[in-house]
Amino acid sequence: MRIVVQEAPFDLGAEATLFTKNCKESGAIVTFTGIVRDVAGGLEAMEIEHYPGMTEAALADIAQEAVTRWALEDALVIHRHGPLAPHEMIMMVATAAPHRKDAFEAAEFLMDYLKSRAPFWKRELTSEGAEWVAAKDADEDALKRW
Repeated sequence: MRIVVQEAPFDLGAEATLFTKNCKESGAIVTFTGIVRDVAGGLEAMEIEHYPGMTEAALADIAQEAVTRWALEDALVIHRHGPLAPHEMIMMVATAAPHRKDAFEAAEFLMDYLKSRAPFWKRELTSEGAEWVAAKDADEDALKRW
């Protein structure tokens, strides 16, 4: 299991290749990459803040829960912080399991929990000013299925 929180961009292809190379027992690997979504009014940047140490520990706990619940061979979470432009990659999740159902469900679980429980704070900057991104009811509702 690897957890990475970094400011620098990551190479999606290289990360997926490395993850796959290290998974010798799996028959399914699922990857998901989130990008910074533009907003109406024109997003200039999204700033993501976090507390080093606390964030990595929280992400590791979430990933460990997925590894245990779905008997994954491995899991990867990469999440960026700092200023990000629209369409930049913000995060990546990868899961490896003997069967695709477990890999897909674990990846969805990770995404739902990262979206609502990971200690990141996001602020959208537009030409009209800056605004913190509030929690969404839909994100909280998504957790109920787990």
